[in-house]
Amino acid sequence: MKKLLFVVTMCLVGTYSFGQTFSFGPKAGINVSNYSGGDINSDAKVGYHLGGMLNFGFCKIFCIQPEVLFSTQGAKVENAGSKKDFKINYLNIPIMVKFRIANRFYIEAGPQTGFRLSENIPDQTINSFATKLDLSAGAGLGYQSDAGIGVGLRYLAGLSKVGDFSGMEISPDFKNSVVQASVFWMIPIIKK
Repeated sequence: MKKLLFVVTMCLVGTYSFGQTFSFGPKAGINVSNYSGGDINSDAKVGYHLGGMLNFGFCKIFCIQPEVLFSTQGAKVENAGSKKDFKINYLNIPIMVKFRIANRFYIEAGPQTGFRLSENIPDQTINSFATKLDLSAGAGLGYQSDAGIGVGLRYLAGLSKVGDFSGMEISPDFKNSVVQASVFWMIPIIKK
């Protein structure tokens, strides 16, 4: 912990001597989502995410990366004896703290806030399946070339319940669980 605190402090102090970097770019990829916890019986569903990101670098190894992503999530839920697609579209805003570890590889972690845009639920007895707000914690790793082209793998664990309904055979005490595989291109604006 002391080493991590030392590295972060040196990066922040080194901002004045090494300068800052700023870049932005598009990001897209595949989601493999499911529901975890509660007593729901579900299988993974494949979706996608698409959006953009900003990257604020403070030294050669540390940066903060906010993103805005349209994301299709959900699961194949057992309902009335068969599995049906429950699909929810979110506008997700993750804010990742990234550390370069070696040879252009990085690790990242941070929170994500998701806003429900729409839902496609086959059960017509549920008026509003998903809540308007979804909170998650993310962690991942990836690779970014000197040209800014990269790939990443991230896991997002839900912190808030997906739904807030009652009177159903399904208990609403389950959360989103999403694995994302992405490709991106960071375009430098300020490079020092």
